[in-house]
Amino acid sequence: MIRSRVATPALAVLASFAALSPTPLGGGPAFASATATTESPAADQILVTGTGEVSGEPDTLTAEFAVETTASTVGQALDNANIAATRIRDTLVHAGIARADLQTANVSIGSKVNGDQTITGYTVSQGLTAKIRNLQRAGKIMSAAISAGGDAARLNGVSFAIENNAALLAEARRKAFADARRKAELYAGEAGRSLGRVRKVSETDPGYGGNLKQYDGAAMASSFPIEPGQQRLSVTVTVEWALDPPAESARPSLN
Repeated sequence: MIRSRVATPALAVLASFAALSPTPLGGGPAFASATATTESPAADQILVTGTGEVSGEPDTLTAEFAVETTASTVGQALDNANIAATRIRDTLVHAGIARADLQTANVSIGSKVNGDQTITGYTVSQGLTAKIRNLQRAGKIMSAAISAGGDAARLNGVSFAIENNAALLAEARRKAFADARRKAELYAGEAGRSLGRVRKVSETDPGYGGNLKQYDGAAMASSFPIEPGQQRLSVTVTVEWALDPPAESARPSLN
């Protein structure tokens, strides 16, 4: 988009001239005079958005484990849930998952009722999120954790991520800026102008796409395959360029 500043209107110029003249336009004496200052207009500018996208192989898998137990009392349901959750946690730690990569989440206690709305039992749910960095062993680690939790175990979903993404981000940013420059040069050329200096650059938060897999069920096989695939990473930048002044047109001859 090309935006330009309109020159000072003719009426405003005429008013300034009248104020500075020793006599008004009608020929009578001037009763007052003033000094006018004109602010130079800002340079013409063009604002465009560019996007750069790259792909990389994920290096981290996040698994959302959980346990769910039901008993006639809250205490018994809690005890059963704690036992199952502890077994899952210990299995993950034994497999080499750092405790810093384990986090409890989504703890809840609910009641079960019959058709007469009479409470017949209590259900306890407790989540445990684990970040697995060894993707080659992820399938075996997850299966072992589920087996340790028994029938109370749940796996609500897994997701992949690229944690070591500095090089990919740099490449995406270069592509985004190049995309913005191509657009700006096209628009400037169509307007008969050329690009000047960059006035401003802003970036939105990088976006990630693809590779979200969901698994449900209480029991799993001894192992199941994990396919990380490729994950997309995109960067969007908005760049503002100044436009160089247009070439001065040849003035018509007075002769």
